[in-house]
Amino acid sequence: MKTAVWLYLFLFVAMFDLHAQYPILSPFALSLGAVPSFIGLIMGMYSVTHLPGNLIAGYGVDRFGSKRFICASLMAGGFLLILQAGVDNPWELLVIRSLSGFALAFLSPASMAMLARLARSKVQQSRLMAGNGLVHTLASVVSPAAGALLVHKLGFSQSFLALGILLMLTGLITLFALKEDHQPETPAAAVPPRSIPSHSADGHGKTQRSGLASQGLDDIPIPWFFYGIPIGLSCAQGILFFELPLGSAARSSIMTTGLLFTMVSIGALFSLSLLFLNRFSAFGRTLFGSLVLAVIYYGMAVGWNVPLPVTLFLIGAAKGMIFPSIAALLAEMTPAGKYGRAFSILSISFSIGSFLGPILAGQLRTEVSPYFLAFAALMTGLILMPLGRMRRSIPT
Repeated sequence: MKTAVWLYLFLFVAMFDLHAQYPILSPFALSLGAVPSFIGLIMGMYSVTHLPGNLIAGYGVDRFGSKRFICASLMAGGFLLILQAGVDNPWELLVIRSLSGFALAFLSPASMAMLARLARSKVQQSRLMAGNGLVHTLASVVSPAAGALLVHKLGFSQSFLALGILLMLTGLITLFALKEDHQPETPAAAVPPRSIPSHSADGHGKTQRSGLASQGLDDIPIPWFFYGIPIGLSCAQGILFFELPLGSAARSSIMTTGLLFTMVSIGALFSLSLLFLNRFSAFGRTLFGSLVLAVIYYGMAVGWNVPLPVTLFLIGAAKGMIFPSIAALLAEMTPAGKYGRAFSILSISFSIGSFLGPILAGQLRTEVSPYFLAFAALMTGLILMPLGRMRRSIPT
């Protein structure tokens, strides 16, 4: 598990670096003269350029392993952040952010595929995915406030320069610290032969199939309906990241925005610390957390009386349940030789939602509450995902 520890450390630094930009990117774009609709385009294009990177990463990780993609993604992302420090108009920022979206698209599928391959059982797999979520959350607890503090002390340009250098150094260290025992994909490894399933009892006495993928279901493609929740979840998250810095509660200072984002991370940290949740079905956790999150966004849309910090804490708690559950559920449904492609499609679905969220919020925020759009996106995913689950469960 030494590899997992090193990977968690590098992911912590990378996520700290990236999340530190959330409270400062919109104010930076405003300082360059961008209007809210153009800010939405900037944030959305970052997600659009994720798509080709995710697609390339899927096949590349299965063929060549994860290490080289993790290293290249971190170093390229750091270099582009250094370039971002020197932009002086919104169009230059749009170009740099678009290139950053492509460069960093390789990081998530490569990291999750490496973690999935390290696991020796479904329980261990679930724990590794929960650990991945915990690392992301720990980084995001302190990074928004740290990013705001950096801007307060150094200004926008020097802050982006410092974050870029940190990311490049992290990518360089991965070359020497990460060890990967990866066998190139072969036709036999890509789709394991069907075999007689063996069964073992879990901690609750229930019978479950052994192995990391359900035997007899490996040749059934994962239904597209499965990706409704990831798209809806990332759409809602993109709307929150776009809208929160522009809201009345955050306009007073960048520090206030950073603290509000930190409340989301604290909520996620709370739910991730509830280790007993890993004993429950990943499918059930995903649906329950998404339903709770949809209700919260509906409450924000109608202007409920719950204080904003408490609301953001609840959003984070729901996200802390959903993200590891989705990754664990996908790993259960995927043969080991296709982890790279499966997680790349998951990243593509996140990118699609992250693109749609800010774009829709930027264009429609004067006509309908952006938080109602987030509610609608999550409810659509909730309706579609059980259909995908049922199709996957059809015996052959």
